[in-house]
Amino acid sequence: MNRSDLTVFITTGESSCSECGEELGRKAWITLVEGKGALCLACADLDHLLFLPAGDAALTRRARKHSTLAAVVLRWSRARKRYERQGLLVEAEGLEQAEQECLADEEVRARRREREAARREELDQQYVQQFARRVRELYPRCPPGREVIIAEHACLKYSGRVGRSASAKSFDEQAIRLAVLAHVRHAETRYDELLAGGVDRWDARAEVEDAVKRTLTAWESAGRS
Repeated sequence: MNRSDLTVFITTGESSCSECGEELGRKAWITLVEGKGALCLACADLDHLLFLPAGDAALTRRARKHSTLAAVVLRWSRARKRYERQGLLVEAEGLEQAEQECLADEEVRARRREREAARREELDQQYVQQFARRVRELYPRCPPGREVIIAEHACLKYSGRVGRSASAKSFDEQAIRLAVLAHVRHAETRYDELLAGGVDRWDARAEVEDAVKRTLTAWESAGRS
């Protein structure tokens, strides 16, 4: 058996270690070794591992990843007539590293939730939906969901973006086109890369102009001018 895939059982009856002879009693933690029978964790060289209860999938996955030696802990369920997983025995260093990673992730998730909440507050959802529908009408071949991304970006309150203009609020075709054009420039061309490389904004726009036009044409319906 692979050392990383060891199994530890929580006994339901009386048990003893076949190597040290210690009476382990009920609910003992043992592992089964071929030719030796039941071993206590000390004799199996597993007593240095820490128990991580089941329930946190991300923590369990990472702890196992960072532990050279790990063991699945099982207990027999009389009601269900099967062994059920109770958790994992892992190395202390692996568990600590996993906890740090999960903590960092939680902080990231919390910040993301805060940003999304603030963003939702800044968006007039009904207006965004109408704007997105208009984008889809004018550019029916744009990738699925892209009209919503364009609308949300263009319609943020207090942003001064094109979606906040009077013409955009009347869903004027030119205003919609400007919003789509801006999105295409950033998302479908090298425009941002050029800016990051120090290229002047207008020079960068000129360089990606043909690519922008090709994308807009591809997104428009057949026969549109």
